[in-house]
Amino acid sequence: MAKICKICGKGSLMAGRYKKLISRYNPTQKRRRHPNLQWLKVPLDVKHKKYKSFAGQRILACTKCIKTLSKRD
Repeated sequence: MAKICKICGKGSLMAGRYKKLISRYNPTQKRRRHPNLQWLKVPLDVKHKKYKSFAGQRILACTKCIKTLSKRD
């Protein structure tokens, strides 16, 4: 199962950071960050064109797409 949003295509990112200690930096390892994906059943009577191709299907979508779907209906 891919960790990619079906609607917007948001996927994972590699991220790292530097911690500043007193007089020097402590480089930490890079980590893979995954989007917050949730299972969603798209309603059949969806009006927005971005979601029409997924009407009636159960898909993995990021929480940002779920939020916009609920606002536009």
